[in-house]
Amino acid sequence: MATQLVMPQLGESVVEGKVSRWLKTEGDAVKQYEPILEVETDKVTTEVTATAGGTLLKILVAEGLVVKAGTPLAVIGEPGEAVPVGAGLAPAQAMPAVAGHAVAAPQMAPVGAAVKPGGAGSGRISPVVARIAAEHNVDVSHVRGTGEGGRVTKKDILAYVESSAKGVARELPPWEQPGSGDLFKPTEEVYAPASVAPALTPRPTSPGDELMPLSSMRRSIGEHMLRSKTISPHVTTVFEVDLSRVITHREANKAAFERDGTRLTFTPYFVAASVVALKAYPQVNSSFADGGLLVHKQINVGMAVSLGDEGLIVPVVKGADGLSLLGLARAVNDLAERARKKQLKPDEVVGSTFTITNHGVAGSLFATPIINQPNVAILGVGAIQKRVVVINDAIAIRPMLYISVTFDHRVLDGASGDAFAAKIKETLESWA
Repeated sequence: MATQLVMPQLGESVVEGKVSRWLKTEGDAVKQYEPILEVETDKVTTEVTATAGGTLLKILVAEGLVVKAGTPLAVIGEPGEAVPVGAGLAPAQAMPAVAGHAVAAPQMAPVGAAVKPGGAGSGRISPVVARIAAEHNVDVSHVRGTGEGGRVTKKDILAYVESSAKGVARELPPWEQPGSGDLFKPTEEVYAPASVAPALTPRPTSPGDELMPLSSMRRSIGEHMLRSKTISPHVTTVFEVDLSRVITHREANKAAFERDGTRLTFTPYFVAASVVALKAYPQVNSSFADGGLLVHKQINVGMAVSLGDEGLIVPVVKGADGLSLLGLARAVNDLAERARKKQLKPDEVVGSTFTITNHGVAGSLFATPIINQPNVAILGVGAIQKRVVVINDAIAIRPMLYISVTFDHRVLDGASGDAFAAKIKETLESWA
């Protein structure tokens, strides 16, 4: 009997995804749990596996389309089996994503069932939109929604915030007119005109120039970094660290970790040292919230993982403060490996309270990373190099590296930012 493959719910707050690439074609044999397509959200690309074995009878959603969770994607059955009537999207219903915006295809009911009308409605917003609105003190009722039923999407709220930061004027609703008070405030939602980005001056082109379209991930990275620079006044402090004790400890314990099936890299040490510093300076483990600073009880450390030309992704070690060095090593290895294989779930790349980027793997000595919002600080780790240093008035050769802490000047001043970075340095240099 034919089995319908549907778009999975990729995370608690992820309601839609883009079919980026089919790994199988119609008529191919598929095994149960075998990857059959790649789905892309604004944060992660992940593989969707076949829910049953058989033959891929029909692909219902073409590459490049963005559809809601629960939408039928394909039909799997026996060779030559007829595809049930109604299992598919009519050509007129297929709507491609435009300029990186998610365009939802019509919601489909299970094969043979009636399609029930409905939608999110203009009164509901996602947790992501609510968080961005809270960060920028935005009344969502002033934002014109372009989603289904007038729903305000992430791109709508980001465009509104960007236009406000650039001083783009918006028409005031009646209740905000001078002298109006609250007398005329309506109960229904009122939307401000959509913001319009300033036109860019066309750049001269030469024969052979090629326009490379941005992937959803690259576009998302760009938006996130621009928003972070707009939100937070960035300050960076740099410290030099002697890694002798960490290297000695690692060399003495690598074999034991390997017997446990775990590779001991330097990253778990940096995570562990950050945890110590975050406990000593809890205001760094926080985020801006409406009315004050939200200090997080749990320490969730994001770690940037390079995906080459595709960009980077930041999986999160949840509850890092409750893990031993072995536990951190297991988590770091697992997340990094699955990140490179595109097997992360959207929930695994959200919720960080602090972030680490190890740019030293490419030979970089030190850098000034951009804060991963809504964090208030990020640690940059440079390359380890043997350098000549002076210790107790004697010249010595030590394995040294630079660490940089970029922090939000709204939360930390120079003294507190330096103290936090110094705690990381002290923890690494005094490793038992």
